Amino acid sequence: MKITIYTTNTCAYCSQLKAWLTRKDVEYTTINLSEHPEKQQEAFALSGALTVPVTLIEKENKREVVIGFNLAKLAPLVS
Repeated sequence: MKITIYTTNTCAYCSQLKAWLTRKDVEYTTINLSEHPEKQQEAFALSGALTVPVTLIEKENKREVVIGFNLAKLAPLVS
């Protein structure tokens, strides 16, 4: 499983998401849009949203995108 989180420096939900994944001992990669604004279009293309966090979960040749800190969607995907 590969998890990529698009985040910003000021996003409280992003911090909560990263802390939740860390508590679950799940590895992830962060793309900080504050530091890499050129990646904003990439995040928008995945999600259709202008908000963060945008979480891309790639597992068993499937790609799932979760917008926001949505535990109802995230929990089954990372278990």
